[in-house]
Amino acid sequence: MNTFVWVLVGIAVYWLGVLLLDSQGLLPSYIGTQGPILTVHTQRGKKFLDWLAQPKRLWRAWGNFGLGIALVVMVGTFLLLIVQAVAVVRNPPAPTAATEPQNVLVIPGVNQFLPLSVAPEILFGLLVGLVVHEGGHGLMCRVEDIEIQSMGVAALALLPVGAFVEPDEESRADANRGSQSRMFAAGVTNNFAVTVAAFLLLFGPVVGSIAVAPGAAIGGVLPGSAADDAGLSAGDRIVSVGGTPVESNDALDATLSRIDDRSVEVTLASGETTTIERSLLVTGIYPDSPFTTGVGKGATITAVNGTTVHTEGEFHRAVANRTVATIETANGTTATGPIGALATVRPDRAADNAGLPTEGNVVITSVGGERVRNASELSATLDRYDPDQNTTVEAWVNGSVERYDVTLGGSDGGDAMLGIYVMQGTSGISVNGFGVQLYPAQQFLSLLGGDLGSVVGGLGGPIISFLSGVFGILLLPFASVSLPYTYNFAGFVAWNGGFYTAAGGPLSFLGDWGLFVLANVLFWTGWVNLNLGFFNCIPAFPLDGGHILRASTEAVVSRLPTNQGRQLTTMVTTTIGLVMLVSLLLMVFGPQLLSG
Repeated sequence: MNTFVWVLVGIAVYWLGVLLLDSQGLLPSYIGTQGPILTVHTQRGKKFLDWLAQPKRLWRAWGNFGLGIALVVMVGTFLLLIVQAVAVVRNPPAPTAATEPQNVLVIPGVNQFLPLSVAPEILFGLLVGLVVHEGGHGLMCRVEDIEIQSMGVAALALLPVGAFVEPDEESRADANRGSQSRMFAAGVTNNFAVTVAAFLLLFGPVVGSIAVAPGAAIGGVLPGSAADDAGLSAGDRIVSVGGTPVESNDALDATLSRIDDRSVEVTLASGETTTIERSLLVTGIYPDSPFTTGVGKGATITAVNGTTVHTEGEFHRAVANRTVATIETANGTTATGPIGALATVRPDRAADNAGLPTEGNVVITSVGGERVRNASELSATLDRYDPDQNTTVEAWVNGSVERYDVTLGGSDGGDAMLGIYVMQGTSGISVNGFGVQLYPAQQFLSLLGGDLGSVVGGLGGPIISFLSGVFGILLLPFASVSLPYTYNFAGFVAWNGGFYTAAGGPLSFLGDWGLFVLANVLFWTGWVNLNLGFFNCIPAFPLDGGHILRASTEAVVSRLPTNQGRQLTTMVTTTIGLVMLVSLLLMVFGPQLLSG
């Protein structure tokens, strides 16, 4: 059984134990049960809240400010959930790791995006979020003279899953709608305040004191590759190749491209030196590639038309002047086919208008008389053209090379477009002669510092920049499915910590370990509090957004000429709550149930 099943079994056993103790009257009076959730009630802390609530005018101003933010977020959340649910129904997306049911749970080790190595930071952020959220409700209760029946925490086994403040229902009912709304909005307001404070510290002095360590960061190695055979592994950092210093990921590719020898000596940050015997591994091949008959993913290409090849450079030189080539692999298989950029022609675009077939695939071999060996060269060649410019395109179609006169189209950005979908690699084949997957250490550090603009393009204005930075932080744990990266970033953990180092910032005196722990705490505290705030703003009971929705609906209905105010309010809040529930269920389970 996987971890998720074990967790469910553990919860079931725990629940049965709680029910047995409760049936025997063995649970203390201050402990209650709600399904598998234990609630611990207390009266302590009320005097402290009374003292803290003394500047009531100040707290009411804060409550009004928070209520306005909560209302805006409620409307945005309502619209977002509906739009997402409709999109899932109309065009069900293929199931991904992000839509797996266990990944909805914010439980490190169960949720595959939340590793156990950062469980302390996540739990700390959750504890802070629960305390400030329920503390906000309790404080605003006393500001608005609403009595508190009890306070406490809710736990699933030993895991705190919530905290609560129970207002006295009669006292709450006697308060006006404004007081009740401010009280219900206080929790999410505090969560958002903690988020802003945590991210301001993270974006500023903390990340400003961290730098990417020099070298090429290895996030993983390809099975069966040269790097795998040499014993390289995730977490290694290459600092030199053949005696040439390597300062970054890009520098590794540039350095290797200048070395023709099959054997290259690399030095790691640990001081270890090893020799890589390069071999050309097929890392990907599209099903429609003309070479699928004899070449598969994971195969090692040994020769092209009888010429031995071990590196990407040798491979590209071997196919440079050949429209058709025969590829040989280490396991003895061969395949013959056209060499160029594998593409699908889009209907009613430039290539289609010139006569290129829209059914099946074509292999483009040249543009304007310039040889094209792969998708990258096709893109680079088209970059030198302008929209509406005429050129000639040669492509392998139905067993022979055909020539087409094309008038190029244009994109919204002013780029010349051929009107095709292009598959990566040479004739749909991607190869790697070294075998490492590089970790985007600099990009992740930029996102962690709130600089989403450096990753997706310029974003103007300090407020827009901060909000976009917060959005980037939300995506980091799911970077492999939400951003163009192979890896996720859950903070500085054991295996990726060697890619970063303390720089000359204001907190560099903390050293690597101190900075990494502080960054992780701020990252997850802000992340958890932001998600708590958003979730509680969903306009559905028993969430805060549901209570605010009811108070707002009552305020509107009270001005209508009807004596069915209570029934109308119930109808509106119940309908919206059910819509939110269905939307959430569709977002979580829709891809599995509706796709395919």
